[in-house]
Amino acid sequence: MPVPPKKSKKGPTPEPGDEVLAICEGREFRGILLPPSLKDDSFITIKLDSGYNIGIQKGKITKIEVLKKGEARLTAKKEQSTTPAPSSPFTSFISCGGTIVNKIDYRTGAVHPAVSPRELIEGLPALSKYSIRARMLFSIASEDMSPWHWVRIAEAVAGEIKDGAYGVVLAHGTDTMHYTSAALSFMLQNLPCPVIFTGSQRSSDRGSSDAEANLLSSFLAANSDLSGVFVCMHENTDDETCLLHFGAKVRKMHTSRRDAFRSISSLPAARVWPFLEKIEKVSERCPARSPNSKLTVDTKLNTKVAMQYIYPGLRPEAFKQLFDYDGVVLVGFGLGHVPVNLSGEKNSYSLLLQIKELIASGIPVVLSSQAMYGRINLNVYTNQRVLREAGVIGHMCDMTPETAYVKLMWVLGREKKMGKIKELMEKNIAGEITERTEFSSY
Repeated sequence: MPVPPKKSKKGPTPEPGDEVLAICEGREFRGILLPPSLKDDSFITIKLDSGYNIGIQKGKITKIEVLKKGEARLTAKKEQSTTPAPSSPFTSFISCGGTIVNKIDYRTGAVHPAVSPRELIEGLPALSKYSIRARMLFSIASEDMSPWHWVRIAEAVAGEIKDGAYGVVLAHGTDTMHYTSAALSFMLQNLPCPVIFTGSQRSSDRGSSDAEANLLSSFLAANSDLSGVFVCMHENTDDETCLLHFGAKVRKMHTSRRDAFRSISSLPAARVWPFLEKIEKVSERCPARSPNSKLTVDTKLNTKVAMQYIYPGLRPEAFKQLFDYDGVVLVGFGLGHVPVNLSGEKNSYSLLLQIKELIASGIPVVLSSQAMYGRINLNVYTNQRVLREAGVIGHMCDMTPETAYVKLMWVLGREKKMGKIKELMEKNIAGEITERTEFSSY
């Protein structure tokens, strides 16, 4: 009786998150196996040791071997899912789009948004230590964000916290992230845990990407002894540290650098060492985690607010369109200057009459500064005092223009009386106005 041939021993089946060795056309590629594209599964994607991703056609692979099994854990939640929260503590991860969730289609070479929570989590193996509940809320470019999206994001975060999330991380495009973080700073008050916005200047398939360090820092922060809304991005051009910025005191200050975000007229909240798993507070204003706090959600906005930059030569007739709005933020010069031409210079314009007419018609006018750092002070020059006498709002405030714009929407969503609007706009509500300017914050 013939003896059947012995079956060769097979290793474990490669799965996303595993460290693998793939041989293709005589070349070896070693790295972390990433989830397959939902658009084209004819390729496998490996994150190489260099940090770059490579796509390899499955038909050209002669051998693939598992060198080390991954340890990723994931519990997915669809937008309308009633799946209960995991019994163990979990961190919620909400994707709103942006570069950080983009990936390469290796068939065409095009970049497209990731469309699955599993792709987002397993695509960054460093997150495998966390129990994560992921949710794709939007998959849109940062510039397409609107106040409608801010409300949906705030509601989603509140829902996750209600379900028991220990912390929340939000992936967001960087260009308008500081608008959204400011909006949530007003909409979500008395937060019991951290809500961390993060993004990346460079997509995760690039060796120079800031995605991994930013995300790892964000998850560290989301599980730390903090509470409030923050933005987490690189501190400098290396990957050693990231900074947590207060959500209403931050701005993107560079188009492409990895350390594009800066705290404005404020120290950062905290510093994070992502690969040392260390975090320390920088600002004494940084609040501690408060599990007994009762979250207040207030998402009512009046979005009929305009933001008008002042520039040399701006004609008074440009203000005509501003009468169609319920509120106006002017972004003036320095301490809060707007052309009023008190000297009567024949080659200069004055905007004082238009400002007075706006206020007289019941439209609040809030003043911020293009100088970005420092405060509006309408008592220094006569040219400014006439603005204050006219009823312009913002004296001694150090809000960024973007935060003033978002805050005016929020205030107008609940107040119509000019006196009350002025009171709330010049009052610190969500950390947007500092009590004193610290010299080291510039």
